[in-house]
Amino acid sequence: MKYFRVAWVVLAVVVLGLDAAGISYTYDRYESLCTRSAEVCAEDGLLTPEDASRLEELGISRSFYAVYQGVGVETSLTLICSVVAAVIFFRRSDDRMALFTSFVLLLFGGAGAAGTMRALAEVHPTLWFPVHLLDYLSQVSVVVFFCLFPNGRFVPRWTRWLALASVAYFVFDIYFPDSTVAALTDPLFFAFLGALVIAQVYRYRRVSTPDQRQQTKWVVFGCTVALSGFTAVVGLSFLPAVREVGPLGYMAFSTLVYGLLGLIPLSIGVAVLRSRLYDIDVVINRALVYGSLTVTLLGVYLGCVVGLQYAFRALTGSKSQLAVVTSTLAIAALFVPLRRRVQALIDRRFYRDKYDARRTLETFSVRLRDETNLEDLTDELLAVVRDTVRPAHVSVWLRPSGWRDGKATE
Repeated sequence: MKYFRVAWVVLAVVVLGLDAAGISYTYDRYESLCTRSAEVCAEDGLLTPEDASRLEELGISRSFYAVYQGVGVETSLTLICSVVAAVIFFRRSDDRMALFTSFVLLLFGGAGAAGTMRALAEVHPTLWFPVHLLDYLSQVSVVVFFCLFPNGRFVPRWTRWLALASVAYFVFDIYFPDSTVAALTDPLFFAFLGALVIAQVYRYRRVSTPDQRQQTKWVVFGCTVALSGFTAVVGLSFLPAVREVGPLGYMAFSTLVYGLLGLIPLSIGVAVLRSRLYDIDVVINRALVYGSLTVTLLGVYLGCVVGLQYAFRALTGSKSQLAVVTSTLAIAALFVPLRRRVQALIDRRFYRDKYDARRTLETFSVRLRDETNLEDLTDELLAVVRDTVRPAHVSVWLRPSGWRDGKATE
């Protein structure tokens, strides 16, 4: 393990050193004007002369844009991944899986999903190969991580072939992106993703211990939220109205994307360091409830505003602020009862066992007030305990009336 720790320190110095050296070049890249087509510049988040003029009208300088867009956003994800990797390294470096996770996060944040070293490689071609090598290692290590997580073994066994296939897959994706073979990498990516999901489901249901299942829930939750949000943001970016926003849209887009990606290292860090720090079921439950509640209330609010504005326009011929006030009051009145209904729906749909247990206890508490027969009450109590707690064995012991504090009394 000593040599692996030394290798981690060397890798951290190389990755963070290249990223630090690339900051100034990244700044120059985003601060200068892009002279290519508007579509190409927009894909890279670079400013055209028209975009620069729009920023100046808003009082935002190109220097601020370069610092925020080119340096701040990407560096923030690099710092998150590096900090989580360092904490895992210093606290769990004696565990091989934890140490490998630290390697993966270091590469993911510094060379794969983020990092400013690419701008350095564009200016200094001699660094092209080592920078792309780190990117390649990052992509492969992520696949291997999900094949091994959380117990460090390839389960099921065919995942080792999946990890080996990723070694060849990313060669074309990273080093030969314009080749004919690289054109097939997009559909193959979804095949890889589906295989990893199947492997994790199999491991979760057949192999994982309760603690490992808790760890898996944390990682799956973070990745699901990140990828779902990433897909939604990318989908919105193709809308014409969003594209017309210009450089402010670039800044909002990158902030959302890298903010969502930051959930992945954070969830992995919680899973590896302390899987029981929070009850993940509670976190998932709250996310489902308040996410659904927010979407529902937003839809109701927009529907009320549009509908009332249309009604006022039809009646009076002009808009009215009363529509906004009325809609706001309606949302305030609907919040509590709607939250209860959404909570009950989520519990019934996704947490059926806990929902049934709660209903059973509520029913038993009502009957407890009216039941007078001791034998019937004992039978009902045993049945409730079996249905809710589900112990291996259950029995009831009643203290004799002549006993007090473990001693017989006259």
